[in-house]
Amino acid sequence: MSIKVHIKNNHASPDTFPSTPESEPVFTISMEKYQESAARYADIARQLDVYVDWDTDHFNASMKTAEVLLTWDLPTENLAGIAPNLKWIHLISAGVEHLCPMDWVPDGVTITNNKGAHADKAGEFALMAVLMLHNKMPAILSNQHKKLWHALFSTPIKGKTVGIIGVGSIGGGAARQLSKLPVHIIGVSRHGRPNDHVDQMVSIDQLDEVLPKMDYIFVSTPSTPETNGLFNRQRLQALKPGAGIINVGRAAVMDYTALAELLVSGHLSGAVIDVFDQEPLPPDSPLWSAPNFIVTPHVSADDGDNYIPITLELFFSNMQRYIAGEKLINIVRPELGY
Repeated sequence: MSIKVHIKNNHASPDTFPSTPESEPVFTISMEKYQESAARYADIARQLDVYVDWDTDHFNASMKTAEVLLTWDLPTENLAGIAPNLKWIHLISAGVEHLCPMDWVPDGVTITNNKGAHADKAGEFALMAVLMLHNKMPAILSNQHKKLWHALFSTPIKGKTVGIIGVGSIGGGAARQLSKLPVHIIGVSRHGRPNDHVDQMVSIDQLDEVLPKMDYIFVSTPSTPETNGLFNRQRLQALKPGAGIINVGRAAVMDYTALAELLVSGHLSGAVIDVFDQEPLPPDSPLWSAPNFIVTPHVSADDGDNYIPITLELFFSNMQRYIAGEKLINIVRPELGY
């Protein structure tokens, strides 16, 4: 008996994900892309009955018999009644805050996410962004817009300290790349577990002790009740004068108003920000014109050519475990929101 899998894609819309037309092909699981990946897992694929859908066009009808759902989002109301056979939901994102609080999850349904799919791309972005901050590129770009020729010199980065806040898949990828530089890396995570590419690991309750030591800070935490507001005005003010900051996690983690003011005052030297409360960032947002502030349109961690093949590789690997009755990887804990 085959396992019914429903794949829910979204058309691009400012109100959902993907939010822009150019993003839609990056995150769409077409039947063609599915079959390309399925060819590498023929023994597994022949046990699956796959239905590819858009938005909620045929969601209710298909989910009556679906056992597995592959998606970014879903209608959560009365899910147990709509999908009585549902056992597993795989989310094609690492973050799950768009589905929180997760009190809608029916009993017996396991949720997994795309943890690990972003590590390589995010690691390279971290390396680039830290070097941009160190070489004063945010200020140089601000001067370019003003047609100002100010010679801003920098020195080799040896001896600087880089902080990674959130040493999960993305933060771990950043650590691997940044460890190639002659820098001291301090990692901050919920539990402070050791990481092979981090010189010093501490738990989140030690954050205030290590923040003043950091020259550059890479933030990659998910949005949870524990992390929301983590970088408030007080913590941003506590950063070393001239420090630079990068955020690829979630906007709720950081006070961007305070960040912009500290850039204006010169307390902070630059920022590279990839995530915002509203995306796309509205044209009237003052962040567009904040000095030494680089806006990147939520592109830090997603492989534009291979995001779906990477996702399906993870999905099939987990499907192998599912069929064998083994524990899945990347299980989301609804009570924690990640």
